[in-house]
Amino acid sequence: MNSKVFMVIRIIFALALLFFGANKLFHFMDPPPSPEESMGYWTAIMATKTIKVVALVEIVSGLTLLLNKYAALMMIILMSVSVNAILYHIAMDPDAIGMAVGLIILNIVMLYGYKDKYKELFN
Repeated sequence: MNSKVFMVIRIIFALALLFFGANKLFHFMDPPPSPEESMGYWTAIMATKTIKVVALVEIVSGLTLLLNKYAALMMIILMSVSVNAILYHIAMDPDAIGMAVGLIILNIVMLYGYKDKYKELFN
C-alpha cells in the first residue's frame, strides 16, 4: 500500500476513534436512537461500565495511530471492538450497521498496513 495513502487513512481513522471514544466518555453528542429490543443490552453495558473500557480502547487506539507507536498492537485489540459492533448491529440494529462496517473495514485496512509487524507472530 502506498505510504502516503496509508498515512492519510491512519490519521483519519485516528481522529474518528478519538472523537467517538471521547463522546462515549463525555457525551457531547446525543446517542442515536436504539431499537426497544436493545435497551437491556445498553442498560447492562452502561451499568457495568463496559462502555468506558470501549471508550478507552478507542481513545488509546486513536492516539497510537496518530503517534504511530504501538499502533499494530492496538489494531489487534481494537478488532474485538469492531467485531462486537458488527455483531450488535447484525443482531439488534441492522438498519444502523454503516458505522460498524466502516469501523471494521478501516481496522482491517490498518491490520493489512501493519502486516509486516505481525510476521513474527506466525513463525
